[in-house]
Amino acid sequence: MSIRRGYRPLAAFAALAALSTLTLALGGAGAPEPTATPAATPAASQNPAATPAAAVTPASKTPDAATTPAAATTPPAPGTPAPAAGAAETTPAHAAAEELPKCADCHGAEVEGFAKNPHARWSHKEKKPDPNDACTTCHGDGTKHIEGGGDPTLIQGFHGLSGAENCLACHEKNNHYQSFVTGFHANSASVNCLTCHSIHKAPPKSDHLVAKPAGELCQTCHSTISASFRSKPFAHRLDRGGMTCVTCHDPHGRKEEPVRMTREGELPCLSCHADLRGPFVFDHVTGSGGNCLSCHEPHGSNNPKMLIWARVEQLCLSCHSQTGGPKTPGKQPPSFHDLALPRYRNCTTCHVAVHGSNLSEPLLK
Repeated sequence: MSIRRGYRPLAAFAALAALSTLTLALGGAGAPEPTATPAATPAASQNPAATPAAAVTPASKTPDAATTPAAATTPPAPGTPAPAAGAAETTPAHAAAEELPKCADCHGAEVEGFAKNPHARWSHKEKKPDPNDACTTCHGDGTKHIEGGGDPTLIQGFHGLSGAENCLACHEKNNHYQSFVTGFHANSASVNCLTCHSIHKAPPKSDHLVAKPAGELCQTCHSTISASFRSKPFAHRLDRGGMTCVTCHDPHGRKEEPVRMTREGELPCLSCHADLRGPFVFDHVTGSGGNCLSCHEPHGSNNPKMLIWARVEQLCLSCHSQTGGPKTPGKQPPSFHDLALPRYRNCTTCHVAVHGSNLSEPLLK
């Protein structure tokens, strides 16, 4: 009994030490958790009265998250900038893509107008067109162009022959009548797709994105033909009544066929002058010795009938004379035709059916 009383001061000292340690832990002093000493273990096992006090250990209490020391977090690597407070966690590639501006931020007018462009409708057949996405169809990826501050050398441009060649990636028409590659206006250093067509600045009502009205555009190269229309008294009325250069001419036609032939392979003259097509029992020129252009000048003439000669007898005698052209019936005028007299110099006074006849071989009716 005296031995047990001798251990009571030691048990009380151990309980007091445990209580002090718990107070420090709850107070956030950051002191390390105490480890039970071997000396206290036999005292507690032999003294049942000290067990309740010793049961309360610092390990039974979990430190609050708010009291966790700042040193518990992993410090950032040296030289690494600290992330902004409240910034969303995104991957570097995704964040860079969101920061890049759109095409419309710099090229606003072009992007706004391109929404009505036939190219925009073609490149988005299944959905509503997005002009910013449509740019990449022709110009390619513009990421480097944007990152380079708008450097024009870092994006596919359409200038000159090299730029026009890119058009042929889609416009590759090549048939019996037309050829974009080897046609009359095939791409060259002086004339190419971009000479006549304007992708972004064509007039609103322009056909095929032509940069200017057909008559004004064609005369920039074909100046002599344009001068003939303006200076000759008799000519077709271009750009009035719906007739233009491309009514008769196919700008993409093959080199051996500069005019726009009909489906039957006839000259475009017969598209308007259908009453002169025939066939006739007695042909004159068409179908026998030539065609419409053998007698007529479509780009302007000094004759009211737009003949290639100023006077009709000059035209007729170019074939119907001993020194004339093809061996046809009436290769020279009859002997009683005294060409010195004015009455015999107006051939169409008697030969009225000059385009062909079904009744008279000499084309009298």
